[in-house]
Amino acid sequence: MGKEFNAVDTTYISPNLYNLAFMLESSSWYEYYRLGSKGNNGEQSLGFSPNASFKLGVYFGWRWIFLGYSFDVKDIFGGHKNKAKKTEMALNLYSSKFGVDLYYRKTGSDFKIRSSSGFDLKTPIKNLNFNGLQSKIKGLNAYWIFNYKKFSYPAAYSQSTNQRKSAGSLMAGFSYSQHNISFDYEKLPGEVRAQLHDALLFKKVKYSDYSINVGYGYNWVFAKNWVSNLSLLPAIAYKKSKIDDTPNTDNHWIKDINFDLITRAAVVYNTNKYFVGASLVMHTYDYRKRNFSLTNTFGTVRVYAGFNFWKRKEFRDK
Repeated sequence: MGKEFNAVDTTYISPNLYNLAFMLESSSWYEYYRLGSKGNNGEQSLGFSPNASFKLGVYFGWRWIFLGYSFDVKDIFGGHKNKAKKTEMALNLYSSKFGVDLYYRKTGSDFKIRSSSGFDLKTPIKNLNFNGLQSKIKGLNAYWIFNYKKFSYPAAYSQSTNQRKSAGSLMAGFSYSQHNISFDYEKLPGEVRAQLHDALLFKKVKYSDYSINVGYGYNWVFAKNWVSNLSLLPAIAYKKSKIDDTPNTDNHWIKDINFDLITRAAVVYNTNKYFVGASLVMHTYDYRKRNFSLTNTFGTVRVYAGFNFWKRKEFRDK
């Protein structure tokens, strides 16, 4: 079964020679929320994001899967005292034929106002602290790789194989996610609060996202033992959502079709025994209606180094 799932064309891909891997990693977590509305006096928008959080981690891998522990660098120096605790968990499985992402994210309360438009403000609010936004996101993403014999996702994202010749592949899959966003507009600056459209006077947004995605990934081998990857998976998404505590009843129980996007990029140096690299995985969810829009983006940048060990039985004499 394992051999079938990881069958490859060895002129394009060197198979995984080892059972286990050890890796040290530095990761940066990023998220951004944009709220928009339309009213009689034009459009308004507010953008929020926290400062990027940096983590250090230690991981062990078994063929497809990496598991380990990471901690926020600010925790060492007490940088998160009196802040709501952030939680980020992810499980990524990369095999030759298919991939699966499981994730759960709960934000803290250290957001800042990054942008605003449609307001007549005397006092600048860019980068102003705002502790009135929190969110929880959990989801599943699964996809199939069609040209799996020549194109290797594990080579770019789990360092368990080597891409020897450049190749690409069409990919298709599905995603499901749940989003819970709390927004306390009363904590906005008074000038902003006084001008808010009714569509932005809400407390909670809850929505489920069901999507079908089709995209393409390409591994470029630009030097010996080097590979870079870029993958785009745009999705057609059906969103079922509810906005509570808003005076605009048109926004209660909303069902609509919108577009999402999953972006991956990576560069890796891998000798089969030792590896070093960097990767980006980003999810963008977009929801739009006649008088309300919500875009949330979250992603992770990883920089890592490690080595594979415990050679598989069939390669011990090679």
